Amino acid sequence: MLTAEKTRAKTRSTVPAPRPAPVRKSDGRPPWMERPTRMGTTAKAVAVVVVVLAVAYPLIGVIGTSFASQTDIIKSSGLVLWPDHPTLDAYRTIFTGGVVTRALFVSVGITVFGTLASLLVTVGMAYGLSRREVTGSRFILMTALFTMLFNAGIIPNFLLVKGLGLYDTYAALVMPTLVSAFNLVVLRSFFMNLPEELYDAAKVDGAGDFRILVRIVLPLSKAVLAVISLFYAVTYWNAFFNSLLYLNDTDKWPLPMVLRTYVLQGQSLNAASAGEVLAPQQAVQMAVLVIAVVPILCVYPFLQRYFTKGVLTGAVKG
Repeated sequence: MLTAEKTRAKTRSTVPAPRPAPVRKSDGRPPWMERPTRMGTTAKAVAVVVVVLAVAYPLIGVIGTSFASQTDIIKSSGLVLWPDHPTLDAYRTIFTGGVVTRALFVSVGITVFGTLASLLVTVGMAYGLSRREVTGSRFILMTALFTMLFNAGIIPNFLLVKGLGLYDTYAALVMPTLVSAFNLVVLRSFFMNLPEELYDAAKVDGAGDFRILVRIVLPLSKAVLAVISLFYAVTYWNAFFNSLLYLNDTDKWPLPMVLRTYVLQGQSLNAASAGEVLAPQQAVQMAVLVIAVVPILCVYPFLQRYFTKGVLTGAVKG
């Protein structure tokens, strides 16, 4: 009896205990995603470097050429990455007389006022169309979507603007593009994805639609509002075609129209004074381009983090 028990105890002691299952360290990837291979990682890195160089090279060339002298431009055949003799002659040339300065203020005013007006109208329409109890909301939404597929054309739009008395006024740059159907649909979808309990609780507390919009909906919509604001701001800042159609007075031209004139003519719109040395043609063109691009480059980094969240949240149902 004792011998059998000793034999069983000895057998149990010799059998190795089961090893615990290896714990996989979490690397931030979902379980269904395969581990990246070295070749795949290298290919992605090479692709990113190529894209960055393709974007950075012309940008650096534009900035470098704007500070280049005539000697540097001739030496590099037109595109200067790093000027040997940097100068501000191009910027002095375009700012002499105030044409670019006036156009810059016009563009800033149109962008600020147009963006605020478009946001006000788009938010009001989107909130109204997101409420199912609003009569005729589906018909208005279909009408807005129809404009995304079909456009009246240049001549009917021009005749309409002229018939309304908006020709050669700044309102002609804002009114035709006051509401974007795409931005309206994105904002409406975002409002509809908000929990219905928020609206019900606010109504139980006695809040009206305007108070619900201002106190509840808008504070929860900062991401999508930031994205739509940037879309509108870029549209108004680059308002070239509408300026070409609806503005006849050169004193009212925004910056894109002045940029076009500099690119075509290559020199300042102001008459050169006696003895004044004008900057090289390429340097003047690049300097105006830098002035037109810098404001967007300064604003974009602050709104970049809202892009994915704002667009996806407003465009995906559920």
